[in-house]
Amino acid sequence: MLVYLDNAATTQVCPQAARAALEVMTEEFGNPSSRYAWGGRAAARLREDRQTVADTLGCAPEELFFTSCGTEGDNWAVRGAVRYNRHKGKHIVTTAIEHAAVLEPIRELEEQGYEVTRLRPDRIGHIDSEELSAALRPDTVLVSVMLVNNELGTIQPVKAAAEAIRRTQCPALLHTDAVQGFLKVPFTPRGLGADLVTISGHKVRAPKGIGALYIKKERISKWKPLLPGGGQEGGLRSGTEPTAQIAALAAACRAWGGEETIRHIADVKEYALERLRAQVEDLRVISAGDAPHICAVSLPGYPSEMLVRDLSDRGICVSSGSACHRGKPSHVFAALGLSKQELMGVLRVSFGPDSTRRDAEALADALAEIQKNRIAVR
Repeated sequence: MLVYLDNAATTQVCPQAARAALEVMTEEFGNPSSRYAWGGRAAARLREDRQTVADTLGCAPEELFFTSCGTEGDNWAVRGAVRYNRHKGKHIVTTAIEHAAVLEPIRELEEQGYEVTRLRPDRIGHIDSEELSAALRPDTVLVSVMLVNNELGTIQPVKAAAEAIRRTQCPALLHTDAVQGFLKVPFTPRGLGADLVTISGHKVRAPKGIGALYIKKERISKWKPLLPGGGQEGGLRSGTEPTAQIAALAAACRAWGGEETIRHIADVKEYALERLRAQVEDLRVISAGDAPHICAVSLPGYPSEMLVRDLSDRGICVSSGSACHRGKPSHVFAALGLSKQELMGVLRVSFGPDSTRRDAEALADALAEIQKNRIAVR
C-alpha cells in the first residue's frame, strides 16, 4: 500500500483533470489560432477554461497568463518587474526562505548590480512585517514574498507588504509565489494587493507542465513579452497554447472541493502531528504550518535521508525538504537557526485531498518502529 505524504512536491492527477486532458488531446485538438471551425472550437474551449481558472483565482481572465510551471512564472515575474521599473531604481526586497525559482533570478540580478535585501524568518519561519516595511526604499523596484512557504507551510505577510508599499509610496511591484497557497488558503490577488501572482497546476491535482502568472490589469500595458512570436497569451507569451494541460487545470479547479477539502486536509495533518508527538520520542515539530497541508518535523540525530529511505521501504513517501533541491541542504531550514542535529533529521510531511487518518497512523507507526530498531542496534 502506498502512503503518499509529499503533496507539496507534486500531487496525483485527479480523474477529472485526466479526462479533460484526454478529451482535448483526442477530440478538441485544434490549434486555437486556426481560422477554421475546429480551431474555433479549440479557442472557445480555451476561453472557457481560462475563465474557470481566473474565477478560481479571483481575477479577470485577461489578467491570467498561462505558463509551463511555477518556476517559469516566478522567473517571468522577477525579471519582468525589474524591467518594468528599470528607470526607478535597483533595489529588491525578498526573503531568505523563498523558492529557488525566486532566489536564483534575484541572485543573477544582484550580480548585474542590483542591491538585494533578504529578510530572515523567526524560529518558526515567519517574516516580520515591520522589518519588511523598514526595508523599503525610494529605489525599491520589486518586493517578492511567497504566500505559503513550501517547506514549512507558514503564511507570510503579503498583504502587509502591499500596505507598506502604498504607505511609503515606493515604486515597487509586489510579487507573491502562491504555488503552495493556491486552493489551500483563501486569497485573491487584489485582496492581497499583489501586482503579480504565480500558481502551478501540479500542486493542485493537474498535470505537470502547466502554471499561470497573474498580472494586475493596470500593469499589463507596460509589461514586456516573455516570448515574442505569434502573439498568444495577449502577446506576452507566444507559443501555441497547451490546451490539454489548461483544460486539465480548469477541471482540477472545479474538482477541488473548496472549504470542505481544506478542512479534511487540515484534520489529517493535525491528527498526524498528534500521533507523531505521542509515538515518536524526542520528535520536534519545527513548524505545524499555518497552511492546512504542510508541516515540518525533526528527529534529531537521525539523518533525514536515512529516514526518507527507510520510510520509502515501508511504502511511505515524505521528503527531507523541497524536491527541487534534492540532495542539498535546505536553505529554508538553515535560515531558522536550527542546531546541526535538528537540521540533520528534518522531514517535510504534506497532505492532500486523498490523505487519510490511516495514512497518518502509518507514518507515526513507521517512524516509531524505525526509532525502536535503531535503538536496538545501538
